[in-house]
Amino acid sequence: MSGTVRAASELASWATTYQPSAADLELADRSLTDTVAVALASRAEPIHRVSAALSDAGRWAVAAHILDFDDLHMPTTTHISTVCVPVALATGSGAAGYLAGAGVMARLGTMLGWRHYASGWHATTTTGALAAAAVASHARGFDAEQTARALALAVPASGGVQRSFGTDAKSLQVGFAVESGTRAVELVAAGASAEPAAVDAWMALVGGTPAPVDAGGPAVPDGLAIKIYPCCYALQRPIAATASLADGVDLADVRRIVVRTPEGTVTPLIHRRPRTGLESKFSLEYAVAVALLDRHPGFASFTDEAVQRPEARRLLELVEVELTPGGDWLLAGEAEIEVHTSGGVAATTLAQPPGSPQRPPTGSELAVKLADCLTGLDLEPARIGWDTAADLLHRHLPRRRADGAGLTA
Repeated sequence: MSGTVRAASELASWATTYQPSAADLELADRSLTDTVAVALASRAEPIHRVSAALSDAGRWAVAAHILDFDDLHMPTTTHISTVCVPVALATGSGAAGYLAGAGVMARLGTMLGWRHYASGWHATTTTGALAAAAVASHARGFDAEQTARALALAVPASGGVQRSFGTDAKSLQVGFAVESGTRAVELVAAGASAEPAAVDAWMALVGGTPAPVDAGGPAVPDGLAIKIYPCCYALQRPIAATASLADGVDLADVRRIVVRTPEGTVTPLIHRRPRTGLESKFSLEYAVAVALLDRHPGFASFTDEAVQRPEARRLLELVEVELTPGGDWLLAGEAEIEVHTSGGVAATTLAQPPGSPQRPPTGSELAVKLADCLTGLDLEPARIGWDTAADLLHRHLPRRRADGAGLTA
């Protein structure tokens, strides 16, 4: 690699000069509603007792990611909004700040590429620290030089691995990235120096390739995928495919379930025999079983109790996974599902699940998701706006009391 400063300076230049289009702002508003609703749905999760020590932005990032129901940028396999929405809300930078960070995250993730993710890095957190710095830099009104320094100061926190998937550490890694990115901006504001070329050096170490930043097109190239089921995006397609067969299958008569998919599409699915609800969100075998059992798996399908259901365990043991070579993203090729019974074989294939950018969620699908997330709250999705969301999160998510005596809502 040459010593030419490229990535930090070009990303910073883009973030400080881009002008959001109407389509960009529409994406930002949808991302805000989806992310805040998912964060509010987590309000009873035990993780809040752990994450309460973090800043608002860090806590909100953990809340938005713990259920694994937040959006995904498919080309980079990064959860953009769980990073950029919390920072935008905590800093008051709004939709424009969100888009600045989201654009940096998408472009940085493109430089890192699939090889980075496939080697085991948690790309949301490796890109997330720098994206958080971009959002907070926008809020501070930084110029390109200051923003590039902030990106460089966020590099030490650009870590996180997929082996943490299925534990609290996955969402906490996102909270750490958010806090580190915002802290980098405060250090730059205080006068800290940094070498922007550190971003290029880091990228080479983690398998990326610095390249000229595409300053054209939308803030988030290729848009964002919206999850329909509260689990890893790699499970959205096999669940949707299997669920389409469920109504015609007698569960008691199921003898064998076969899943065929490119090997790259199962990269984050590291739990073959899950023991907990969190692990089940990263289990292909469990996802297929629960799609037959529950038809439309929801929050209740991914709990510790649900994983231990005898019928779920029985069906899980019948799943056979046949991986075909290749696949350089989570929706490579097609997923093929076969359910074998004494009466024959029910089979289907699926390339694009509902909620993918090529098959955007319908109004009714999105409404069902938001209603599920906001169950128990006297809150309509229309009330979630850039000027109200921070207050909603403050009011409804647990946080550590000022006297240190515990949590409060």
